[in-house]
Formats: sequence, C-alpha cells, structure tokens
Amino acid sequence: MISFVKRCIPKYVLLYVFASVFSITKTYGQEQSTVIPDSLRYKTAEELVELIKKTYPEETGIYEKALLTNRYSDGNLAEKYYDIGLFFYYKAAHPKSLQYLDKTIQIAKAKNQLKELGKAYSLKGNVYLLEGDNQQALDSYYAAIDIANMIGDIDREMIAKSGLIVVLARMNQLDKAIEISDHMLKTIHRTSFVNSENHVRVYTTINDVYLAKEMYDEVLYYADKGIEISERIDFKIGLLDLYIKKGMVFYYQKNYPKALEYLIKSEEILSTEEVESKFYPTVNTNYFMASCYYQQKKYDQAITYARKSIDVIKESDKNKAPVIQLHLLLANCYRAKKEYEQALFWNDEYVRLNKYYQINKDKTVNKIYKKEARELESQIGVLQDEMIKESRNKYVTSSVLIIICILLIGMVGVYLKKQQKSKNTFVQLVEKIEQLEAKETMKSGKMLVKELNIDDQKVNSILQKLERLEEQEYFLKSDCNLRGMAKKVKSNATYLSKIISTYKMKNFNEYINDLRIEYVLKRLKKDKKFRSFSITSIATEIGYKSDNSFTKHFRARTGLNPSYYIKNIEKLATEYT
Repeated sequence: MISFVKRCIPKYVLLYVFASVFSITKTYGQEQSTVIPDSLRYKTAEELVELIKKTYPEETGIYEKALLTNRYSDGNLAEKYYDIGLFFYYKAAHPKSLQYLDKTIQIAKAKNQLKELGKAYSLKGNVYLLEGDNQQALDSYYAAIDIANMIGDIDREMIAKSGLIVVLARMNQLDKAIEISDHMLKTIHRTSFVNSENHVRVYTTINDVYLAKEMYDEVLYYADKGIEISERIDFKIGLLDLYIKKGMVFYYQKNYPKALEYLIKSEEILSTEEVESKFYPTVNTNYFMASCYYQQKKYDQAITYARKSIDVIKESDKNKAPVIQLHLLLANCYRAKKEYEQALFWNDEYVRLNKYYQINKDKTVNKIYKKEARELESQIGVLQDEMIKESRNKYVTSSVLIIICILLIGMVGVYLKKQQKSKNTFVQLVEKIEQLEAKETMKSGKMLVKELNIDDQKVNSILQKLERLEEQEYFLKSDCNLRGMAKKVKSNATYLSKIISTYKMKNFNEYINDLRIEYVLKRLKKDKKFRSFSITSIATEIGYKSDNSFTKHFRARTGLNPSYYIKNIEKLATEYT
C-alpha cells in the first residue's frame, strides 16, 4: 500500500520496526560525551541540518549534538527540527525522529507556531503507527486534527485523518474508519489536493479501509478513479499501490487471471521505477501472485514467487506479516506436491515466526493476512492425513519384506516385524500429538481483543446465559442458530454476535462448530457404543444436517478424518482394557 502523503503514511505497514534499547542508550551516551568543535558552534541551523543529511548514518552524532544544544534565535527553528525529524523518519530511525519531533513540538508550543505544531503531531502519529503503538498514534493524530481545525487548514486535517483511519482499521473500528473516509471523500474538493498526487493518496488510503471491510465494489471504483489521475500526471507510486489493490480484489473474487493481470503491472513498475520503501509492495505483489498460482494448482510457479521474497529478505524482516504468510503458503505448495519433508519444514518455520509475532505485536488486526491465514491453516491440516497415508503405504511394503524375512530367517523376521509395528504405532501417535499442538498454536495466532462499548452487567448476564446453554448442550440441536440463541439469552442477533466475537474470540459459526467438535471428541473417547455409530448418525446426533458438513468441520478442527480418529480411539481403548 502506498502512503497518503509522502510525509504521512507509508503503506504495507503490517508489522512494526523494532529498535534496540541498549543501542539507543549507548549511542545517546556517546553523543552526550562528544565535544562540539568551535567550527560547528557558528554553523547555522540550516547548515547543520544539511550536514546531518549528507553524513547519515556514519558521522551525524556531532552535528546532531550541535543542533540540539545550540540556542538559535531563528524563528524557523521548529521547522528545522521538523525537517530533520522527517529525514530520520524516512530512514526508519524512529527514536531519532521522535527526538526531533518532540523538540519541534516544544518550540512550536512556546512560540505559538500552530502550523509547525500540527505537522509535528501528524508525523509523530506516523512514527507511532510504524512502531505499532496505536494509542500514541491516535493521540497524535487527534492533536493534529484539533490544530488543523483551529487554524482552518483542511489540507492538514485530511493528512491527519488519513493516518487516523489506518489506526482505526487496525483496531477493528471499521465502521468509524468508514465514516471518516466518507467524510474525506465529500470534502476533498475543498482541498488543494484535487487531481494531484495527494488526491491519489486519499484514494489509496481509503481503499485500505474498504479492503478490510471487504467492500470490493468501492475498492475497484476508487482504484479506477485513482488510476485515471495517476496516469494523467504520471504518478507511478500511485499506480503501483492501486494495481496491487485491484489484484487483491480480483484474487478474493477468485478471478485469478484478472488478479494476475494487475499484479504483473505492479511487478513491472517495481522492476523499472525507483520506488521508496520497496519492501512491502514487493513482498505483497509476490505473495498475491504466488497465491493466484497456488489456487490454480500451478505450484512450481507459486513456489518461485514465494521464494523470490523469502530468499532475499533480511533476518529483521522475517517478523513481518506478509513474510510469515509466505512461509505458510510455501508449506501448502509443497504439501500439494507431496514433498512432505519440505512442507513440514516450512510449516514449522511459519509456526515459529507466527508465535513470535503474536507475542510481540500490539493487539491489532491485520484483516488481509488474518483472512489468508484461516484458509491456508485449514489446508495445511490435510498434511497429516496425507503423511499417514504415505506411512501406511510404506508399512505395507515393509510388511511384505518382513514376511519374506520370516520365511528366510524365522524368529529374526518375527522380531523385526514386531519392531516395525511398534515403530509405526509410535510415529502415528507422535504425528497426532504434534498436529494437535500445531493447531493450538495456529488457533492462538488468530485470537484478538476487540473494543466494544457495552454495559458490563449486561455482558456478564449474557455470558452466563451462554454458559448455561453450553451446559444444556443447546449447540447439539440441528436448529441452533444465531437468532434462536439470541432469543434464548434475551438479546438481539447483532449484539450477541459482537459479544461472542469479543469474549469467545471467534465468530458464531466457529463458536458452535468448536463446541460440537469438542463434544464429539470427548464422547467418542469414553462412549464405546457411540463409536459404533455410522458417521451419518454421529453427525445427526450432534446437530449437523449432513455427514459431509460434520467431516469438513471435524477435519478443520483436528486435522484428521472422523473415521481415522474413531479407529485409533477404539484401538487404544482395546489395548488399555
């Protein structure tokens, strides 16, 4: 995704840039102890700013210290500090950027320079946005908007609101983000942005919200308007962002050839144009191209595009959402090719990276990759079944060899056969345990905390009624649905859906399916008679209207077919009796 304004919001920011506290402290200490030469004491603020830019990153410390410690009477000093803060922002040196922006704010407040104050708060919001600190970003953007309103600067208001809607979308406050987006579209004709690069950036930023909301018609409409302006003014960065967004929409609509048409256009821009911050547009282009080929079962081409990013990224970039998803996509590609060793390797890498990401990230929602992860994680569950089938084939071959050995070497052959059988039983049990652990890790990767402005007493009452319905096994009824359950807990469907989403951390269908599968797993384990039922009868017993629906949800939840689970539970029960 492209930034709203070059000074404002770089896109494709799905994860955060981390800085080493130790390194920052150490560097700051060194700068504090640096003696400023006399030759620098007489430099103007403009000269010091230029020296910092020219020598970055090697020898900026002495010039920064001179700039920060000298007291200038220049009335434009706040603007100079903002300039250097913007410079470090572009260099992703966020702690230094914040240091200069704080100085800008301090001076601008003292001199009542509202324009510089608003610009500093807006850019400060961008820095916190990149760092994943949503609350600080919100505070900064709201401060910038208040100042813009105070001085009647609608351009600055538009810039700050562009950052604000990105934060709101991250925090899953999509309705509020859409409301602000609509207002921006209605007022843009009053700004100086009309038919300019900034006009295009308004469309790219607002389309981020529409994508998260899955309002694909709106995305295509505003993407076309932005492309028209971009082509007219030869704005390549705008074209790049909008081509990627159109490719994403057609991908979600399963029109893969059309998606590839636009993604190839974005690839051409990336290969021929100088684009600032290439990482996210490049990785996202490769990700969705690989996904299109994967959906078309062109697995070698999918692997090629996935590896184009993974093979060249820096270690520090492995914790970013699109890179993590590329690992999962690779696992699925190799699974489809039945290259199970590679599939497990990439799946293990995905689980490791995703676990680290979930621990370290702020509690935000990346709609694009959350949606992709759900689909790919359910598909990777099939890997265990396929490996078991392959293991069974190997077992048959081994059994034939063992029989031959029995005929040749008698008791030694019997001994080998028993060893082989024990080994295969152990492998199957280990595979099952690992698969359940992996599923649990993936499930935790999807958990999120949403904000919901509701009355706590009312929420508690509804949650208690939900627990009673769970105890009464209401979810086993075939007519169990959201409206019916809402009626039983004396609420409405929309309100109950929000409560389940917030406090059960899943949507209503996931909630009911999880309760049913957990119930059937426990009952099959302890009820021998229940294990003798047909799959169709079991499905009907726990509320499903078809065995196919039951099998699909059972496999998605456990990674196993119901028949396989029943067979092994029966086998274990027999061994322990």
